[in-house]
Amino acid sequence: MKRVLQAALLALTGAGLLQVALFSEVFLRYVKEGMRPPLILSGVVLLLLGAAEAWAAYRHRGARGAHVPPVAWLLFLPALSLLVYAPPELGSYTASRESPKAVAAAPEEGFGPLPSTSPLPITLGDFTSRVQQDRTKAIAARSVTLTGFVTPAGRPGEWYLTRLLLSCCAADAQSLKVKVYGVTPPKADTWVSVTGTWHPSGALGTASAEVALDARTLKRIDRPSNGYQDALPLG
Repeated sequence: MKRVLQAALLALTGAGLLQVALFSEVFLRYVKEGMRPPLILSGVVLLLLGAAEAWAAYRHRGARGAHVPPVAWLLFLPALSLLVYAPPELGSYTASRESPKAVAAAPEEGFGPLPSTSPLPITLGDFTSRVQQDRTKAIAARSVTLTGFVTPAGRPGEWYLTRLLLSCCAADAQSLKVKVYGVTPPKADTWVSVTGTWHPSGALGTASAEVALDARTLKRIDRPSNGYQDALPLG
C-alpha cells in the first residue's frame, strides 16, 4: 500500500471518530459518556498522523512505502462505516445472550422506607434488590414504574423489560432483566415504561422470589440518553 493510501486511512479513521464523538451522540451506542474526551483526542491524533504521513509522501515522491498485505484494505471498511453508517446500539440480541447481572449485596444497615409516591419510579436494579433481599417486604403490593426495552423470553408472549449496563464499552455489557406478565409486548428493542406490581412467585425478600412484574399499563417511549445506565430516565 502506498504511503498516500496509508495517510488516507489514518485521516479517514480520525474523521470517523470525530464524527461520532464530537459532532453527534452516536458514540454513546458503544461506550460510556466518560469516554468522549479520549475518543476526540484519538480522532485528532489520527488526523495529525494522516497529515504527517501525507506530507512525508509528498516530500519523498516516487519512493516506495513499506509493504502492507492486501488484507489491510479491509481496514477501510470500519473506518468508512463511522462516516456513512453507524451500527445500531446494543439491544435485545445482546441481552438474550448475556447472563443477568448479579444482584448487589443488601446494604448493611438494611433497606430504608420507600417513598410514598404512587406509582413509584424505580430502577430495575433497585426493584430486583427489593424483591430478593428486602426482608421488610416493602415492595409488596406497591405500584411501581420501570423503564427499559423489550427482550423476548423465548416462548411466545413472554418477555423481559431490560437494561444493558456498560462498565467501559459495548464489549463488557451486562443485562438487568425483569419478567413482565399481563400485557402484550411491542416488538423487540422497543423502549417502554411499564407500571404494575410485583408478580407474587416465591418468597418475597429471598432469592426464591421471581424478579417479575404484573403489568397494568405499558407506554412506548423514546430511548433515554442514559440508556446504558441503571438509572431513571433523564428528563
